[in-house]
Amino acid sequence: MVIAARRLQKKEKHSSCKNKGTSLGRRHLLRMTGPAPAAWFFLLLVFVGGVSAAAFSFRVLAYIAVCLRRPRDLRRRYGAWAVVTGPTSGIGRSVALELARRGLNLVLLDLDAANLQETSDVITSRHGVKTRTVVFDLSLVGTPQGDESMRRLRAAIEGLDVGVLVNNAGVGRPAVAYLHEADVEAWVRMIRVNLWALTEVTAAVLPGMVERGRGAVVNMGSASSEAIPSFPLNTIYAATKRYVSKFSRSLYVEYRSKGIDVQCQAPFFVATRLVPSAVRNNWLSPLVPTPDAYARAAVRWVGLRHGPLCTPVAGHQLLWCLAGVLPDAAHDWLRLREHLRLRALSQRARAARALAADRGEKMTHAKK
Repeated sequence: MVIAARRLQKKEKHSSCKNKGTSLGRRHLLRMTGPAPAAWFFLLLVFVGGVSAAAFSFRVLAYIAVCLRRPRDLRRRYGAWAVVTGPTSGIGRSVALELARRGLNLVLLDLDAANLQETSDVITSRHGVKTRTVVFDLSLVGTPQGDESMRRLRAAIEGLDVGVLVNNAGVGRPAVAYLHEADVEAWVRMIRVNLWALTEVTAAVLPGMVERGRGAVVNMGSASSEAIPSFPLNTIYAATKRYVSKFSRSLYVEYRSKGIDVQCQAPFFVATRLVPSAVRNNWLSPLVPTPDAYARAAVRWVGLRHGPLCTPVAGHQLLWCLAGVLPDAAHDWLRLREHLRLRALSQRARAARALAADRGEKMTHAKK
């Protein structure tokens, strides 16, 4: 009996040790596998952060390299003449002056003959280059009047060594408006200038570049269609600029082997008439360059082999990186909120102008 009791006691002790060992093994296994998901998530975050930091560093280094390198001799590399659309104000005027400073003769296209002549005189007096002017209302492209203007453009560039084309002309208004609020003709005018005219002018200049085996085409796009997922209340404008980007990217692939560099520059805000004063004077103002500052950077980037899309200004590159951090839903909410605010300010300004004009008219009638 005593022997049987001892055997039973030993068996129970062995069973208890076995169960205890199994329990310890399970705990050890849990320790090994439990924290793994958290560790992998942390490593993933480190990897993504490293890639983002590397991309940002590459952008900064590339920009510094461009700024430090000696500016290219555009006249020697591409040709003696440049064609600039919309050269009488804003970015277009500053780019035309910068190209003239670099020694290029200019063919200037704009709809106002007086402004064209004034711009031509300023360029000639400051830089001593040759200029030709073509009065061209780009909103009439595709009409009989527009066809006549295209014939005048082809005649103006015939026989010239046109090496650079800057498609700068653009229409930004109607702005901060719902699609149904503006007249359809206003939207059609925007599409004609921003999209159709750019295509026809490029088609008119490219054959000479192909024949000579060199040239550069610079199309002014917008970060509103590239860095930002949506641009509410400016829908048609952003859509036309998206066309400019895709158009430029495809031409870049088509014509690179023929010695022609095609580039779409996609800036954020520049201090021109297209940009509301509420944007120029808010917290973004340090990152909103003047047209002259933008033009110096833009011309420096002409012909650089950094792909078909670029943002020449350092502040705009910083904004581009910051925009990439936010999810699309946050962008959509912020843009709509900001554009509704700008819309309200614009409506109040129009109402104030109308009231002032009405008062002035009443005072005029009272004097009579």
